[in-house]
Amino acid sequence: MSTGKILIVDDQKSVLVALQLLLQDEFDEVITLSNPNGLIHTLETQSIDVVVLDMNFSAGVNTGNEGIYWLNKIVEHDPQLSIILLTAYGDVELAVKAIKMGAVDFVLKPWDNQKLIATIRTAIKLRQSKKEIDRLKSEKQSLTQVLNQTDTPMIGQSKVMLNLNTIIGKIAPTDANILILGENGTGKELIARAIHAQSQRSDAAFISVDMGAVSESLFESELFGHAKGAFTDAKAEKLGRFELASGGTLFLDEIGNLSLAMQAKLLAVLQTRQLIRLGDNTVRDIDIRLLCATNKNLFQMLADGEFREDLLYRINTIQVDVPALRERGEDIAVLAEFYLRKYKQKYNKTKLKLSSKAVAKLMQYIWPGNVRELQHTIEKAVILVDHTELTEDDFLFHQKTKGKMKYQATSLADMEKEMIALALDHHAGNMSCVAKELGVTRPTLYSKLKKYDL
Repeated sequence: MSTGKILIVDDQKSVLVALQLLLQDEFDEVITLSNPNGLIHTLETQSIDVVVLDMNFSAGVNTGNEGIYWLNKIVEHDPQLSIILLTAYGDVELAVKAIKMGAVDFVLKPWDNQKLIATIRTAIKLRQSKKEIDRLKSEKQSLTQVLNQTDTPMIGQSKVMLNLNTIIGKIAPTDANILILGENGTGKELIARAIHAQSQRSDAAFISVDMGAVSESLFESELFGHAKGAFTDAKAEKLGRFELASGGTLFLDEIGNLSLAMQAKLLAVLQTRQLIRLGDNTVRDIDIRLLCATNKNLFQMLADGEFREDLLYRINTIQVDVPALRERGEDIAVLAEFYLRKYKQKYNKTKLKLSSKAVAKLMQYIWPGNVRELQHTIEKAVILVDHTELTEDDFLFHQKTKGKMKYQATSLADMEKEMIALALDHHAGNMSCVAKELGVTRPTLYSKLKKYDL
């Protein structure tokens, strides 16, 4: 027995009886109506999968207009419902027109029993497929909302932050390409997410890519996708970040780390808004809002021949400069209180508070690592404190190491961890400089940071 509930609407009782006897052993339930006036009420009170609808109901009328009328009513009530029309030979042209209006098929009278059953089964599968598509769309939308959420809002009442919020409000509703510039730790991705959240694409995906962590050999695969068998480890086809972000926003962080060859490949896609997956020949259209960010001076890189002029102006319709924390000192206390609330809840130290001297010390520090450094400083203090008030003594700021580094580690792993920590401190979190000083690639550096929880 096929699953599915069938509603048959026909003014001839002999037709209803015949169809009831034919279909009752084939489907879960068969409901019959001799008057279409009760059709919508039945749909409202029953979970119908397929409606088998006659084209004519009034005696002596065979124009099919009544069937068209009730077809429209059904479609208005539930556009996903499968509708099969019962029609005479003379109504075939009208039935074809009805299919364009929402019916899934038509069956000629007198019908062939097996063909009718097969048609209804196909209509049930179509109905189930539409339900599954709706469910997946709903799940995707819910997942997108979760992925687009951030637990760190934009905080600050300083003049520069108020001005930044005004700029975001103006540029977010557009589809203009935005270049976000600022030091490490200033919250460039947070700005990008705020632009996306206030855009017309806010219900679609926000896809973030750290270009500094994408090796040149995997660049095309990661951004544009690949076909199965495109290279040795390509055991299945893969959607690139551009396709994943299509309809939404693509955020390319650390774009200043791209080589000239990678820049050329990126520019080609941005110009045509089309891509070809690695190992494939199909041209695919993409629809993205592009946001880019970097802590590098792209204009100096342009002058030095390290960045393409055409790419720079392609990504830089509007430039947004994110202020360093030292440029908005009046926000330090507000940010400190925000992170204190966050981490005292996380680490179950709900009575913890900041002393006035501690706040003063925080406000006097220059914060080379910006908001990210402040966040980590507060979290560390909350974890280590044994009393209910954070004092100035709970905040120890490392000074930059000058000259040759001195290591106090007693094992190779400890030494490596200490070297990375000192380099991070020395370069205020600039990953490119840290990687260069340590003689490792950025992906290797990120792996080490994760390994040592730095």
